[in-house]
Amino acid sequence: MPRVALSMIVRDCEASLPACLESVRGLVDEIVVADTGSVDATPAVARQGGARVISIPWEQDFAKARNLALAETHADWVLMLDADEQLDPAAARLLPPLLRETNVAGYLVSIRNYVRSLDERLGDRPARVNDSGLEATRPYPAYLEHDNVRLFRRHPEIYFVGRVHETVASRLLETGGKLGRAGFVIHHFGLAADAETRAAKNRLARELGRQKVRDLPKDGQAHFELGRVEFDNFHDYAAALECFERACQLNPRLGVAWFFAGLTKVQLGRDAEGLADLKRAEREGQAPPLVAEAQGDAYYNLRDFDTARRCYRRARARFAGNVALASKLGLVEVRAGNVEAGLQRLRRALTEEPKRAELYDRLVVAHVWLGQLDEAAAVVERKLELTGPHPDSFLKLASIRAQQGDWQRAGCALRAGLHYSPDLEKLRLALAEVQAHESSQASL
Repeated sequence: MPRVALSMIVRDCEASLPACLESVRGLVDEIVVADTGSVDATPAVARQGGARVISIPWEQDFAKARNLALAETHADWVLMLDADEQLDPAAARLLPPLLRETNVAGYLVSIRNYVRSLDERLGDRPARVNDSGLEATRPYPAYLEHDNVRLFRRHPEIYFVGRVHETVASRLLETGGKLGRAGFVIHHFGLAADAETRAAKNRLARELGRQKVRDLPKDGQAHFELGRVEFDNFHDYAAALECFERACQLNPRLGVAWFFAGLTKVQLGRDAEGLADLKRAEREGQAPPLVAEAQGDAYYNLRDFDTARRCYRRARARFAGNVALASKLGLVEVRAGNVEAGLQRLRRALTEEPKRAELYDRLVVAHVWLGQLDEAAAVVERKLELTGPHPDSFLKLASIRAQQGDWQRAGCALRAGLHYSPDLEKLRLALAEVQAHESSQASL
């Protein structure tokens, strides 16, 4: 039977590492953990989990660190995990036959990135409802999914490339290796970490992405990756667009860069320009349903509701179970004049996923546009009940009550918001404005 090694780089992860190592117990023949400078008990925890621990310098380069760990392995195959990940139990059954394949050099593995809201997105990918039976995933309502090569043959010509977003996939393909699909998943909990931890990781990804662009100024993929960091993690759409456009210049065949350039322009309100980039993305092979949804968003913003409806329907033909798409189609039906059909779609979407905040927002927009302010307010109140006390929901509720001239209930909504977010300036300013109206009415 071929042997498999677990290869990891770690730092200050004593809390998450035990579960990671436990998830591979009995499935790997050796564990190599490269520590980049922990100040907690991570090395001791790794040794207790059966790992051989080596100390390596951190030189602002993930590929270099991973290759130092990789060089210490001796098995036939290498499995790569991070400390905040766990291997799915199904791997115990699926892994052995994969290792016996003679014509495959590496396997793409689905990574489930758990998040705390169905409204989260990973670029163009919406969150999916968490259907995992793994105990550790139960606190999370949703996950974002992507693929990566995490299981590959140990070979001197297969190594990690890239200061950040490092991968062995490019080397594997360059050496003529064949890629397969693993069939099992890896559960990743890093996106659900506390805000401070996520912010630190995002800052590091941005800095390393900038260094990678300086290292490889003519590499369109490097510019694209930095754009994704700006788009996904910092929502700096102007900076993201600069990166995507440079990626398109350097590699005009990179369809995904054209797609994100178009998506970013739509975010910036440059819808007509975005449509041109999205059309180019489709010509360069970007998945048509994703392009169609983005085109639908652009046409909706341009108030061309009939064309938007056609785009959403085209996307739905591929993603029939996508509740967010159904909700968008419902809103555009309302705006196109098919009011009852549209409202039914919007309400049905909420029935299917009652904790998804964006679905409430679209139904609110529909009711407000129809002048049904009491119904809109009731939807916001339901959203607050089922998705949590988000400040923007209290602001929206106050705005609706203000449109009704009901300043007392507008003030109540804002005071409720300040109960949960007492230091939020926009709530305080809104309450001051409402109180001024209340005073003005009282003096009449």
